Amino acid sequence: MEAVLGALVPVFLVIALGAVLKRGLLPEASHWIALERLTYFVLFPALLVVSIVRAELGKVAVMEVSAALLGSIALFAVALTLARRPLSRWLELSSPSYTSVFQGALRWNTYIALAVSGAIAGPAGLAVAAVGLTVMIPVLNALSVMVLARHGENGSSSKKLMVLQLVRNPFIWSCVAGGIINALHIPIPPVIVTFADVLGRASLALGLLVVGAGLRLGDLRRPRAATWFASVLKLLVLPAVAVAIGWGLKLHEVDLLIVAVASAVPSAPNGYVLARQMGGDAPLLAEILTLQTLLAALTMPLVIGLVAYI
Repeated sequence: MEAVLGALVPVFLVIALGAVLKRGLLPEASHWIALERLTYFVLFPALLVVSIVRAELGKVAVMEVSAALLGSIALFAVALTLARRPLSRWLELSSPSYTSVFQGALRWNTYIALAVSGAIAGPAGLAVAAVGLTVMIPVLNALSVMVLARHGENGSSSKKLMVLQLVRNPFIWSCVAGGIINALHIPIPPVIVTFADVLGRASLALGLLVVGAGLRLGDLRRPRAATWFASVLKLLVLPAVAVAIGWGLKLHEVDLLIVAVASAVPSAPNGYVLARQMGGDAPLLAEILTLQTLLAALTMPLVIGLVAYI
């Protein structure tokens, strides 16, 4: 547990620093919007490509890790879709609010996942995390866009945006590019790899700072029932299901540990941007993201510690 906390505490300290900077040194929203765009379109895609290209996938149980991560996501996506009407009545959700619960319960914060995976298990952890990046990012982005197109406020106009959002998503293209280069062993000049690596390493610190700056602590005076529901699903139930599937597939050691990390992180902050663009309930998603990020400081050590003990 001490090793787990040693890996997690620096990550959450950077997030906390982002919250402090937003309220002190960098209070202007325009500063953070610029950093968010830089990270989203340039720095983090570079990290994705380099992580996937460098991943020694021969040492990873690719099919089993993919099945554990995608299997848990598929189960939750189907369950949330089938239970939409009773869930909306119970939690008093509008259609746009339902999309925020859907995103909040399924998406994952890749900044935190990569930072923790590398800190806990080094290159071996990053290799497993690269598998998660490759299989989860395209699927989760596609699911989020489709749900928003169906239930967002923009209605039919959102449907027209669906393909455009998928085509323009830099995370999807980065995963595709990295996967192709890795699978085909395409030679890349070392200077280009080093250049992308420098950009990628900058993305983790900036990405975590942006996550912290995006926390809306004022929204947590009285969190809605939907916020608690999405947070419990994402931080506790989803990791339990993913780890159970992985255990059933005989995953162990680093593979199972990183499955736990990838499934136990809070939801993705870029889901908020997507909600704003496609007519989701962005304020509700901001509330969910804030509560999840704060709770994850407690739940992630618990989940990861239990899996490490197993």
